[in-house]
Amino acid sequence: MADTSFHWLRTGDEAFSALVAAIGRARESVCLETYIYAAGDPGEAVRAALIRAAQRGVSVRVLIDGLGSSSLDDGFFDALRAPGGEVRIFNPLTLRRLPVRSHRKLLVVDRSLAITGGFNVAPEYLGDGIRSGWRDIGIRLTGPVVGTLAETFEAMWDRAGQRPPRFVRLRRRDPEDSGSGASEGIRVLPSGPGRGRNAFLAELLRSLDDARDVRIAVAYFLPGLALRAALRRVAARGGRVRILVPGKSDVSISLRAGRFLYGRMLRSGVEIREYAPQVLHAKLYRIDDSVFVGSSNLDTRSLHINHELMVHLRHPGAAADAAEWFDAAEALGTPVDAATWARSRSWWERIRERWSFLVLSRIDPYVTRWLAEDPR
Repeated sequence: MADTSFHWLRTGDEAFSALVAAIGRARESVCLETYIYAAGDPGEAVRAALIRAAQRGVSVRVLIDGLGSSSLDDGFFDALRAPGGEVRIFNPLTLRRLPVRSHRKLLVVDRSLAITGGFNVAPEYLGDGIRSGWRDIGIRLTGPVVGTLAETFEAMWDRAGQRPPRFVRLRRRDPEDSGSGASEGIRVLPSGPGRGRNAFLAELLRSLDDARDVRIAVAYFLPGLALRAALRRVAARGGRVRILVPGKSDVSISLRAGRFLYGRMLRSGVEIREYAPQVLHAKLYRIDDSVFVGSSNLDTRSLHINHELMVHLRHPGAAADAAEWFDAAEALGTPVDAATWARSRSWWERIRERWSFLVLSRIDPYVTRWLAEDPR
């Protein structure tokens, strides 16, 4: 990874400052992709930077998700389109287009600098994640990896202009979603719906085969059987597995579904803490001397339905930085005690957790498949 440089963006304030600054330095092209783009701060500051870039002759393209960014007024980007900027909506809201979303977050400037991670362009991400704003993390990258990330944007830009295929869950995954190495020590892992294991999940499972030190901070925790078993095997052979999840969430059903899995994980020696100060929205997976960062959660939607983007850095320095961020966040979490967890749940709460797990792990994929196959 000698030809790639990285800089961690540890707070929303830092991430949006870097985003606006990068757009401000653009000379040839700006490609911005996000699941949620909302009005207000920082969305209007980012839009102003995009408009200025387009006015000085930079090619500006913005790709937003039809569901995630549905709160935007139709004319929000008119001032960007006026000087030549382009905006596309991934899967505008219709019944058949509803299930599969683009949950990716990516900025590519001049094919020389990229920013990715978990931050959407929305007010709730402003702050330090402790006193205010959601806790998240991103990364700024330069070097050959940026060209690879740019190609993933091009693929999604093209998809946004096409009608989604029928039987999307039954088709083979698009070869463009198979992952690629930008240079030694770094891989770009886009993923999307289709048959087979997605690129991020496959590489994460390989990394866990011989892992000794696993630290995961994730917003939505609902891993499948294979991943749960892999995490338990690390603990069983004497490794340490530490998982940081939200103590409060914007999606309460996801929080309850994840809690349904706590009991067996805790009994297997996996450590779990719930982040207390703010909503935890990060997607950070530190496995020994490597780290994954990007948009993918450990739930059914991220791993099997939505389009996601992860970067895998096999680099001791990047892993050390990630461990430092994780440890600081974990210190603000509340430990989930294996001995008392089961007794702490009322029968009603346990029913709600089981039902939430069933909805997200079984019913949601079924409904997605049914809608995607509907010919309307």
